[in-house]
Amino acid sequence: MFVHERMSHPVITVHPEIPIQDALALMRRESIRRLPVVDARGNLVGIVSDHDLLHASPSDATSLSIWELNYLLSKITVEQIMTKNVISVTPDTPVEEAARIMADHKIGGLPVLRGQELVGIITETDLFKIFLELLGAREGGVRLTVLVPNVPGELAKLTAIVRGLNGNIVAMVQAMGESSTNRELTFKVAGIEKQALAEAIEPEVIKLIDIRTTTPA
Repeated sequence: MFVHERMSHPVITVHPEIPIQDALALMRRESIRRLPVVDARGNLVGIVSDHDLLHASPSDATSLSIWELNYLLSKITVEQIMTKNVISVTPDTPVEEAARIMADHKIGGLPVLRGQELVGIITETDLFKIFLELLGAREGGVRLTVLVPNVPGELAKLTAIVRGLNGNIVAMVQAMGESSTNRELTFKVAGIEKQALAEAIEPEVIKLIDIRTTTPA
């Protein structure tokens, strides 16, 4: 899965000279939390978030009246508070790489550039939606979490069991286990009763961590 499959586009942008109050009003109207900033030629020159806008203030403002403060705030532009060294990705960046970049840099969104052209933006919300799909959060079935040895063939063994019971795996993810010698698998199966699945799977794994029936969301 690549960024271009999940990014938001076309992108809502602002120019550097727009007052921060106008940018914040735009975010609220469009229900978004960040805005790429582009110059007159459409080149990306920065990015601004709702956090940046909400925490912007004139310097030495503590002695000002509310009217004076609002006046000074109206004069602050996006250019004065935006992040200028923008981290971006390309449309062909794998989504997990985009997620790693966001986590490593503690940012909630990445502009997507094709050459110099801004073609989209991918955000933490887009990644959360992928996470829901990977875990089958909107699918009904039996959700099972098991600990298995970190050796070849374990996944094939479990899928063969499900197939033998005429079940259908609708979601599956793998995570680190308790040590490097094992892995934790979570999958959701349709077409099999919980008890039958537990009885078939439990003897074939290190540990049956959790099993429950879920309904479609």
